[in-house]
Amino acid sequence: MGEELGEVEKEVLEAQAVADEQGNNVRALKAAVKKGEKTKEELNEAIALLKKLKLELDGKRKRFDELVGGGSASSVNKEAFRRAVGNALERRMFITQSFSIYGGTAGLFDYGPPGCAVKSNIQDFWKRHFILEENMLEIEGPAVTPAPVLKASGHVERFTDLMVKDAGNGECHRADHLLEDVLKKMLANPLDGGKRKEIENVLARLDELGAQELGAQLKKYEVKAPDTNNEISDPFPFNLMFATSIGPRGDVQGYLRPETAQGIFVNFPQLLYYNGNKLPFAAAQLGQSFRNEISPQQGILRVREFTQGEIEHFVDPEHKDHPKFSRVADLEMLVFSREKQVSDVKRPVTMKLGDAVKSGIMDNETIAYFIGRVYTFMVAIGINPERMRFRQHLEHEMAHYAEDCWDCEVESSYGWIECVGIADRSAYDLKQHAAATNKEMGAWITFDKPKFVEELVVEPISKVLGKAFRKDAKTVVSALKTMTEENALKMKAELEKSGEANLKAFCDGGDFVIKKDMVKIERETKKVSGKFITPGVIEPSFGIGRILYCMFEHTYYVRESAEGEKEDDKKVVFKFTPLVAPTKCTVFPLLQKEEFNVVCRDVCNSLVDSGLSTIIDVTGTSIGRRYARTDELGVPFAVTVDHDTLEDNTVTLRERDTCSQVRIPISDLCATLKNLSSMKTKWEEVQAQYPSQGGSASVAKE
Repeated sequence: MGEELGEVEKEVLEAQAVADEQGNNVRALKAAVKKGEKTKEELNEAIALLKKLKLELDGKRKRFDELVGGGSASSVNKEAFRRAVGNALERRMFITQSFSIYGGTAGLFDYGPPGCAVKSNIQDFWKRHFILEENMLEIEGPAVTPAPVLKASGHVERFTDLMVKDAGNGECHRADHLLEDVLKKMLANPLDGGKRKEIENVLARLDELGAQELGAQLKKYEVKAPDTNNEISDPFPFNLMFATSIGPRGDVQGYLRPETAQGIFVNFPQLLYYNGNKLPFAAAQLGQSFRNEISPQQGILRVREFTQGEIEHFVDPEHKDHPKFSRVADLEMLVFSREKQVSDVKRPVTMKLGDAVKSGIMDNETIAYFIGRVYTFMVAIGINPERMRFRQHLEHEMAHYAEDCWDCEVESSYGWIECVGIADRSAYDLKQHAAATNKEMGAWITFDKPKFVEELVVEPISKVLGKAFRKDAKTVVSALKTMTEENALKMKAELEKSGEANLKAFCDGGDFVIKKDMVKIERETKKVSGKFITPGVIEPSFGIGRILYCMFEHTYYVRESAEGEKEDDKKVVFKFTPLVAPTKCTVFPLLQKEEFNVVCRDVCNSLVDSGLSTIIDVTGTSIGRRYARTDELGVPFAVTVDHDTLEDNTVTLRERDTCSQVRIPISDLCATLKNLSSMKTKWEEVQAQYPSQGGSASVAKE
């Protein structure tokens, strides 16, 4: 595609140049005709040629727009699609603006009844798929977090985005988003020479640009404030955390948590003990997080309060293999490696996870295993695998402590959206909290067989130190024992050279002169059965709202009008998987008759008792309109009670996407729908088991 795009782009530029030249010829001929130097026939021929050249140019531009995927036509289509999805979500109250009667507040949204149900179903499946299947430890912590916790984690100092201000009205904008919007608009048009490659490289590195380099790029591409076209300030950092005070006196500083992860890290010692002091193990938390976004946009994709699911998998840093990796090793998916992102052809490749680990693209089996588990989770809830990729972070995009980081990105009308991050955070968080609290945040691991290891042993001679330093002896002993190996070796060299050494030159033990007879520093060989380590952490982090929105887009379609229906009778459908559908089944009486309604209520009650979310619709509208209403809510199955029901205790069972129906005994209904809803049974199996009833009034055509 890259080569084809380059050829078409070249053709557009050449066609534009020819058309421009012919335009100049036409203008010159018009002037010559007025002077009597040229005839009208010559002018008309030139105008006809210009029209032909413009038609050819339009055709080449259209082809260019199709290839680039972001041209004007494509943008219009994406905007129209986004608006249609948004209208459906708002009309059926999946999502609505919070506090709308007061004008609303950017970045805050409410989930209505069907939205709550879908979100709840995704979260329930998340718990089953990860916590239950992987035997994880679930916790629930508070959103209000004392400042020292977030200082230790680095959030107080570094949890920032770069912001610019409109020089005219002071409006704030996120700097990288402004640059991204301008560059994408430039890419939507033909560009000369290496300009396209230059812009693509900037976009590929956008997340790793610091304030100075980002400011330089904003100036280079003459980025202005949107809406006003005013000049903008230089970028500067803005901390995204909501500050608060804890307690009535207001003297205890806190923040609303920006992530759920820290609540797991600070509980590590207790979780380790609960797990029998054994590694590896994983802990998980699902809850609300808060980020004071600079300019919230894109609906629920970028908000100030959101639901986050995070998993912290604690593991021996030297052993990151995974016992269940073989279960996912053959999974194929789109992998966008660091190498591919900086190459000329910036496209992901389809790859098996096993091959990604063998080739070193993915750092270890554990991170690849969780990538596989994320993939199967996303596909199960309705994300199109052909529009999902796993993108590796660029070197400078990763935190300094990270070993490897990948994002699960899903394509939407807004572009590629990061929905899940899978990061190897090394032992950074536990070490930070250990240093800040002086608490043990490690684990003892036992070797399969005892080992003989050489250790540097620092042995203070307490009797001599006690006589020399008296009340300060304990301080000196503690300082000597906690010296790093590097400093201990330096002290040993100094003692052997000079016979004495000042303690403060090697640690924070104070200004004390240590003599050679006060401490023994020697290498010794010891038999050890294990060692104390600070575990590494593999962290999958899920943005539930982002996943939810991308799923809405991937499952939305408009069903074509059936024969005999008006063109404007096209019907909106959300093809939710039964796992996440807000309601599993609707029950209708064919006619408004009490004998039908009685059976409907009995059927509905039995389905609800079986744990299936069910609604009953006894409105007087036609059965076709009632089907359309539930299709728009994404309900996968519908039961209709009719005249035959009263005779033989059978009902019609309809499937949403095919619009096909079967005749099924009421006695089989609960078990069949339960298996369909849990996806243990496929609709085709039900069709093979029960007689067909014929299609509904709606045509199943996307």
